[in-house]
Amino acid sequence: MFEGVENRSFIPMEYVIRLARTPWERAGYHALRREVFCTEQGVFSGHDRDVIDETAIPIIAACCVAGMPDRVVGAVRIHEPEPGLWRGSRLAVHAEHRKLGRIGAELIRMAVCTAHGLGATRFLAQVQEQNVLFFRRLYWTSLGAITLHGRPHHDMQADLSRYPAHGRDQTWLLRPQPRNREAA
Repeated sequence: MFEGVENRSFIPMEYVIRLARTPWERAGYHALRREVFCTEQGVFSGHDRDVIDETAIPIIAACCVAGMPDRVVGAVRIHEPEPGLWRGSRLAVHAEHRKLGRIGAELIRMAVCTAHGLGATRFLAQVQEQNVLFFRRLYWTSLGAITLHGRPHHDMQADLSRYPAHGRDQTWLLRPQPRNREAA
């Protein structure tokens, strides 16, 4: 009756998207970035932290167990390098949770809406080339191709009219809808 159950991965029914609030959320945020950008992609060696982390606002997606955030599975950071200009960077989603498809989009939405609420008049990101189409679907425009860390990227700008401003205390609940895998 329970054969194969031990081999099934846990599928969360809820995720929270919010600014990292607690030490465990910040630790999970940095651990996920290290896993994606150092171990998986090999963009950095050892760690991916830089001077931007000193002022950046970390945003996380955490899967929930029994209604409580349990593990960080998505991350992005935002910062304001000059008044009115905000940037997003280090967008990462744990490999086991990418199949959901909405975690990255919700992290981007939280990042841009938060920056907009903090006074952003422009919001930019340097996006890996394989993700440009994904960002275009989210109302971003490419400002041109660039090379960053030896890899093709695009400078991209969000259409702020598509991202309503909100405060820093927002928490969004994401409830994935199971896909019906059977043909009708």
